[in-house]
Amino acid sequence: MNNIIIFTDCGDTIIDETTQTYAEDGTVLDADFLPGAKDTLKYFKDAGYRIAMVADGTYQSFANMYEKNGMRYCFEEWIISEVVGAEKPARIMFETAMEKMGLTDADKPRIVMIGNNLKRDIAGANRFGITSIWIDWSKRYFNEIEEPDWQPDYTVHEPKELIPLIAELEENFKS
Repeated sequence: MNNIIIFTDCGDTIIDETTQTYAEDGTVLDADFLPGAKDTLKYFKDAGYRIAMVADGTYQSFANMYEKNGMRYCFEEWIISEVVGAEKPARIMFETAMEKMGLTDADKPRIVMIGNNLKRDIAGANRFGITSIWIDWSKRYFNEIEEPDWQPDYTVHEPKELIPLIAELEENFKS
């Protein structure tokens, strides 16, 4: 069994936001994966990692994207801002993910948060006391460190780089 638990954002972390198509009401209808993201997500799921999406947006947008592409099964839980009533970096997003997954504060050293937004994903993870991994694939949102708590613990440039990083974190956790 794996020790590391993965919380991940969606947009520009797994899904390429530039490919999103929208309904008139702003709901995302469809989108493509970042290069290598689908295989990486599937790899972690098939390897037995527990994965929660912790993302800002509407539930229907995520349902449209992940049910259409057949990858909904990869996530144990979806923590969506519309449902929670707050957006990252709010603690409630991370607390809700832990609660839904049956985790306690003792599990925090095992949790990583992967995201593309320093202000929301990385600062939120750092303030909450979990490991932060910045995927700097897109340069559209808060990609320069403006505050000390925006400093990620780790940085990757594309999704496939997460596989050896998580393996390293897994090995370090066992030591």
